[in-house]
Amino acid sequence: MSYVKGLRCRECGRLYPKQLQAGCEDCFAPLEIEYDYDSISRVLSREVIMSRERNMWRFRELLPLDGDPYVGRSSGGTPLIRANRLAATLGLHNLYIKNDSVNFPTLSFKDRVTAVAINKAREFGLEAVGCASTGNLANSVAANAAAAGLTAYILIPEDLESSKVIATAIHGARVIAVRGNYDDVNRLCCEIADRYPWGFVNVNLRPFYGEGSKTFGYEIAEQLGWRAPAAVVVPMAGGSLISKTYKGLKELERLGLLEDEVKTRVCGAQAAGCNPIVDAVKRGSTDIRPVKPATIAKSLAIGNPADGYHAAGIIAGSGGWAEDVTDDEIVQGIRLLAETEGIFTETAGGVTVAVTRKLIEQGRIQPDELTVIAITGNGLKTLDAISLPKPSVIEPRLDQFDRAIAGKAASSGA
Repeated sequence: MSYVKGLRCRECGRLYPKQLQAGCEDCFAPLEIEYDYDSISRVLSREVIMSRERNMWRFRELLPLDGDPYVGRSSGGTPLIRANRLAATLGLHNLYIKNDSVNFPTLSFKDRVTAVAINKAREFGLEAVGCASTGNLANSVAANAAAAGLTAYILIPEDLESSKVIATAIHGARVIAVRGNYDDVNRLCCEIADRYPWGFVNVNLRPFYGEGSKTFGYEIAEQLGWRAPAAVVVPMAGGSLISKTYKGLKELERLGLLEDEVKTRVCGAQAAGCNPIVDAVKRGSTDIRPVKPATIAKSLAIGNPADGYHAAGIIAGSGGWAEDVTDDEIVQGIRLLAETEGIFTETAGGVTVAVTRKLIEQGRIQPDELTVIAITGNGLKTLDAISLPKPSVIEPRLDQFDRAIAGKAASSGA
């Protein structure tokens, strides 16, 4: 049973029926799903949620499908890990990692949003789906479209990491590289969506697609014992994940499922080479000034973020903050997480870890506060961003092993 009443404009409030629609016809603002929360509150309880399979669909009343999901049944349900060693290094006492680098099927949080979008495309009877992507979304749309039996058209910037291109094309998707950055690609996708009867997940399916990110917030609260954290640090590209994570927490509060009211400070993380939302927050504004991306964090390289103004407003309204970090700091963040917690994250996760360290140094996160870091993608996707020394090569002799571990370089011919 669906509890969706329709689509509502985020700005002017105009209500639309459930249909393929990119934005409001009056003010061009994004659309939000409007739910019947009173009816949901009568059927959804902690006990009901906890009795279900551990995946994103345990919160299905709060997701905009009319029936049961056809694909993505194993998405979500990722671990929330108490990160004691990383916490000690950063000077915290109560730090957790929400680890979507092991999400199914393509190892990023995007599997949550595409699970909703591709299922909705099937419900609308569409013959094909597509997206503009900086990588993770491309992988996920291609995989879920294949599982759903839908043709997929994936448009990417031409300089995307080769590993992400391969992980998209392997699913049989039609991959088209565009000369330009993500914003150029996205503009083209909007034109294509107007011409062809397809569902573009981040264009005309966007109101439904974004709802999948709420499950990131739902799971954090449930895994913390139905509590909201004091602070959560989230990487920002288009700005949707940070706003939807907060929306998810507030929905659980509205339904009476949390122990206390949500007082979470939402903190945003971007790369210095693509920081339009951070820039707005630091100016005390929600006015986004587009930038031309120049960073190794290609999954965050959106210079004109669609939900940027909304993300900036939520950060400020929650009492949070936003910061950016250099490419060198991103790599340091990746290595720090791997060396302390054994989690290999992609560049977006390196951004989040490095920004968390900066927020602690600024006193914006206090040592005893319950803090959650969002890790949204797997390091196997961005191997090109990391440069490490080659291993020592020795003969199969114990003396050479002793020399190698003592720090004395042993050449292959020694």
